[in-house]
Amino acid sequence: MRENPVRSLPGIPVLLALIAALLVASWLLISGVGEQQPASIIAGIVIGALAVFGLVGLYMVEPNQSAVLSLFGKYIGTVHDNGLRWNNPFFTKRKVSLRVRNFESGKLKVNELEGSPIEIAAVIVWKVVDSAEAVFNVDDYESFVHIQSEAALRAMATSYPYDNHEEGISLRSHPQEISEHLKVQLDERLTTAGVDVLEARISHLAYAPEIAHAMLQRQQANAVIAARTRIVAGAVGMVEMALQELQKNGVVELDEERKANMVSNLLVVLCGDRGTQPIVNAGSLY
Repeated sequence: MRENPVRSLPGIPVLLALIAALLVASWLLISGVGEQQPASIIAGIVIGALAVFGLVGLYMVEPNQSAVLSLFGKYIGTVHDNGLRWNNPFFTKRKVSLRVRNFESGKLKVNELEGSPIEIAAVIVWKVVDSAEAVFNVDDYESFVHIQSEAALRAMATSYPYDNHEEGISLRSHPQEISEHLKVQLDERLTTAGVDVLEARISHLAYAPEIAHAMLQRQQANAVIAARTRIVAGAVGMVEMALQELQKNGVVELDEERKANMVSNLLVVLCGDRGTQPIVNAGSLY
């Protein structure tokens, strides 16, 4: 089912013509009853009935709205003209909003790629781009959007880890890539309903309460390990540079034992998590 634009008549001229017809019908009825003329009475009744029936064909189309027309179950077309419009009174008219809409899904509890339970929610911005598909391809396109959005969010959440400790995409560290993936999945699911997804982004992301404390400790431990790794790497580089400078400038000649002792002292100073107290050796190293 694809949208088929159709024309409609301006409603105000038609309304004025119908009002004029009602006035004529009233005059015919009054004059026919007063003058005992059955023909005038019949003409007034017929004209009045047709005018009242014609009023059924009037309908209003607001900006960013469309009207889907059907006749006895057959799709006729879609009207996008704004204002008061008129079409065949036998047509069934169903209005569809084309405005941009958004909603926030509820907090879903799902298992991420590594199996840890997490809570996740998303904000979806969408609009109807094909009124015929929205009306005839699904029963209720708004409910369809909400249900399919939650299904796409669940499927996306199970495809990535919450936090990746190696190189790769994770839910927490790559929000842009995650949003793009979610939008692609939503487009695939909602295109049959004539809906276009303008934006999809994660609005809530957290570990489930039952494992939140354990995961916090794990994150803290990983952060400490990462920090210590950088500190040690930097300290080793500084010690190596110090030894090279001493040797290049000929400040002092160090044997292997003195080098080992110097390296040990520098690493203690550079890698310690608190200030060190120096001990001055007044005698010989030996």
